[in-house]
Amino acid sequence: MAQLQFREALREAIDEEMAQDDSIFIMGEEVAEYDGAYKVTEGLLDKYGLKRVIDTPISELGFAGIGVGAAMNGLRPIVEFMTWNFAVLAADQILNHASKVKYMLGGQASVPIVFRGPNASAGQLGATHSVAYDSMYAQFPGLAVIYPSEPDDAKGLLKSAIRSNDPVIFMESEQMYGLKGEVSEEEDYIIPIGKAKVKREGDDVTVIASGKMYHIVKQAAAQLEKDGVEVEIIDPRTIKPFDIETVIESVKKTNRCVIVDEAHPFGGMASEAGFLIQREAFDYLDAPVRRVTLPDVSAPFSKKLFDLWLPDAKQVIDAVNAVTYRS
Repeated sequence: MAQLQFREALREAIDEEMAQDDSIFIMGEEVAEYDGAYKVTEGLLDKYGLKRVIDTPISELGFAGIGVGAAMNGLRPIVEFMTWNFAVLAADQILNHASKVKYMLGGQASVPIVFRGPNASAGQLGATHSVAYDSMYAQFPGLAVIYPSEPDDAKGLLKSAIRSNDPVIFMESEQMYGLKGEVSEEEDYIIPIGKAKVKREGDDVTVIASGKMYHIVKQAAAQLEKDGVEVEIIDPRTIKPFDIETVIESVKKTNRCVIVDEAHPFGGMASEAGFLIQREAFDYLDAPVRRVTLPDVSAPFSKKLFDLWLPDAKQVIDAVNAVTYRS
């Protein structure tokens, strides 16, 4: 296994796919001359040239639309947004076109495109730069939504996303680009879209989390282990399609569940997963499902308020204690 940063794992995935398929190109703000705002595309311009690594104007709607058109004409674009917060400006091309073309044309055309970039909060960047959009895009038919938490998942899933014949939303936590982890050195390493992973086994409670929240849950699980509580952690990795079967198998074993989500509480992944668990595993539950999310308020700038706003390990521990009736 290689030790790679999150950004390096993403770069390897893009590089390997571009090397074997000339129809793949990447474009976005600063992806070429500057090597990417977060250095994911470092070195790709020198290797593949200006026709396949393309700097765009600051015009999210424009270059997202170019990507959709290129995909409909036989190419496989990777569109990088500097942040998913800015991609709101491209929502018409993503939600009204990329997601619906195949459906509206009766399957006669497809849109093999990946929209990727940093998602959710990254510290004190203010309310307009700290939104987790994965749940929003997951609401739309025709889009797969991926939100990996570790470099290995990032590489394997991004390669699958690039090969998909349908549009994929690929979210990367802005605070995780420097995170190091083991990455498979297996040749042509692929992780299938839509398959969750049990990343920590335990018998007392199931906790579900992806992206940055997965690492918060790991901290909480380590503390709870000292108190005699064994947490089973499931990382969905793909928000849509959501692997409910793996979750249900875990809940049948632990009989308790907490869902940790960096989105706001109304209509998010935690809400959907909670509904599915009560529908499929109601008779196995020994306590109501709990969720830990952001409050229903935009991100504050003040550090003290921000630290209170973002879910932390203590909130996860409190929720686990509640479903295990330890508090």
